[in-house]
Amino acid sequence: MNELQVRNVGRTEPHLGRLAEEWVSRHGDYPALWFEGRWCSSTEMLELSRRIAGGLIELGIEPGDRIVITMPNRPEVPILYHAAWRAGAVVTPAMFLLTEPDLRHVIADARARAVITTSDLLSRTEAAADSLCDVQHIVSVGTASGSALSLEALAQAAPAGLVPRSGDDLAALLYTGGTTGRSKGVALSHANLAVAGHLGGEFEAGRDLRRELVALPLSHSFGLMVTLTAMCTDDPKSWVLVRKFSARPALELIEQHRINAVQVVPSMLQLLLSEPIEQFDTSSLHSVASGGAPLAADTIAELKSRLPTAAIIEGYGLTETATVLTANPPGAEKIRSVGPPAPGVEVRIIGADGQPLEQGQAGEICCRSATVMLGYWNAPELTAEAVRDGWLHTGDIGYLDADGYLFILDRKKNLIIRGGFNVYPGDIEDALMRHPLVRMAAVLGKPDLLHGEEVVAYVELEPGAGAEPGELVAWARANIGGYKYPREVHVVESLPLTDVGKVDRKALSVRLS
Repeated sequence: MNELQVRNVGRTEPHLGRLAEEWVSRHGDYPALWFEGRWCSSTEMLELSRRIAGGLIELGIEPGDRIVITMPNRPEVPILYHAAWRAGAVVTPAMFLLTEPDLRHVIADARARAVITTSDLLSRTEAAADSLCDVQHIVSVGTASGSALSLEALAQAAPAGLVPRSGDDLAALLYTGGTTGRSKGVALSHANLAVAGHLGGEFEAGRDLRRELVALPLSHSFGLMVTLTAMCTDDPKSWVLVRKFSARPALELIEQHRINAVQVVPSMLQLLLSEPIEQFDTSSLHSVASGGAPLAADTIAELKSRLPTAAIIEGYGLTETATVLTANPPGAEKIRSVGPPAPGVEVRIIGADGQPLEQGQAGEICCRSATVMLGYWNAPELTAEAVRDGWLHTGDIGYLDADGYLFILDRKKNLIIRGGFNVYPGDIEDALMRHPLVRMAAVLGKPDLLHGEEVVAYVELEPGAGAEPGELVAWARANIGGYKYPREVHVVESLPLTDVGKVDRKALSVRLS
């Protein structure tokens, strides 16, 4: 492992490999995970992770070795995570939609010892790993071919005991989306993730959230934390796992399985709201947790009206903090806020001079907690820039109100400076989405000789709607006004989304260049 400074280690010698055993010890054998018509029990998952861990050890996987896991949502993903931790290895998830060059970058940068994928992705994976000397094994779920091993064969090994690891040892290497260039690895320790999992469990304490629809990619930090939190709750939790989110099937599953909770990003909610929600029985739904981007006030109001039994919970976190920073307390939510800091998390707002700002003043959000990453993999300069004196500089702009609730304005890098005035794209996007014909909006800045930057909007209209760009510019001028309204509006059939459902600003910025 490269030199990474250990920061803010939490519990004494936490080991993520223990979580599955503690989970079964607390709750016994029960239906834990449903996928495409079949339930998998808690003990079945534990035993399979033990055997796969034994197979990994027989292959020569040693403590600290990175294992890339690239596949769509399926039951093997959480089982493989716990098997890798049990064997002392480092989980390195890679989105299954990555291109071959991007997957190769992850495998090479992590210096992965093994790559685990599915049979339909095997040829792409083999090509991505070709000639990389660190990769000694490729494992396939399903039919294996060539030099690849089958996961089924690996699972025939004798169950493995727990390979010792300490709290400050690396547990996961999560690659960011690469919106500012090549994706970089975020190094998280056993302590980072254990504390984050228990924080999530404490947040759910006393709430009936026993059955959860899991539609986010498990290979994303948000999805990874869903699996960890479930094993840190007081009540036995069951997952209803879907390979990929689709709005109408999600509503059908909520009704069929009496789902209590779902974790989403805003684009998923827009898709849900476009469906006839009232035709489905959603009365079991108690919690809709949204992250990744702020929800528009109108969206929250519509959700509360059409999903009356569900609390709409907005939270905030980053891969660099194992996704946990703030969350709105159920029953005490504030519109447009992402809530107060979680227990043990400190948040402060700093100005351009690096000094803390008063409440209500907008600046860069900084945080300090036991979940803050060890650092960026093989990037000491980036680590030193991001983490200073124990404080993570998030690159997000926001403010704290008098009650300590955090409000996000935008990403620092997304800030548009037009004629010397700050324009926050999120504010303009919210305003555009109040237009009755606009379904989604994305706002960017482009270079302008006169003003420095000009405000440009891309909008996706409601199904069947029609609107001319000039009409939308005129509406924006009348309703947003001043220096902030977009001088250009581009109507597109659909906004590009990232693998986790966020608007892909990188793809849109290419259109402006």
